[in-house]
Amino acid sequence: MNITDSRTGGCRRQLKIGVTGGVGSGKSLVCRRLQELGVSVCSADELARQAVEPGTRAYDQIVHHFGRQILTPDGGIDRAALRRIIVDDDTARKTLERLVHPEVMRQMEKHFAAAEKQGAPAAAAEVPLLFEAGLESFFDAVILVRGDMENRLQRVMARDNVSRQEAEALMKTQMSEAQKRKRADYVIENNGSISRMQGEVDRIYAELRAACKKKRK
Repeated sequence: MNITDSRTGGCRRQLKIGVTGGVGSGKSLVCRRLQELGVSVCSADELARQAVEPGTRAYDQIVHHFGRQILTPDGGIDRAALRRIIVDDDTARKTLERLVHPEVMRQMEKHFAAAEKQGAPAAAAEVPLLFEAGLESFFDAVILVRGDMENRLQRVMARDNVSRQEAEALMKTQMSEAQKRKRADYVIENNGSISRMQGEVDRIYAELRAACKKKRK
């Protein structure tokens, strides 16, 4: 964790928090709580959707590479069809990431800059592939949200309307939680009640804010 500005020795004006975790872990719930605490929040998944809308450069590149079979009848990207391709093909997955990630990062940087300009004390980004993309250095602190495998499977199956086999295949494309745990600054276990999880978010955010204030003195 690095909440100091190396140029001044003091705390950065704005805390940058990364929230990550495996699919179905509950990252969005954590981000929702941070937002309630006054943190400006963005989602890498939502930025990725915007990055591949018809007319964008990434959209044209994806269609050129994967073909028109990954389009919906109205011409948009069929995310489910694309997901079925990349879960079984590492090369295809890495190609998709190479096409989409740069634009997501540009949009994320714009979000953080706008939040700082507006005076937000902190900004956070929900980034499922944070460690896989090597983005730790972009954030002052990284929160890992994790949950039991069965709980996560049930959430993904219900959320995406997919089979257990498809949900398991999607999980296998991501870095293991054991590896992520070693690299995270904080870990939130999302296996209990929502109120318990919210309490953990409150504690971590208060700790980060206190550390920032201490550095300013």
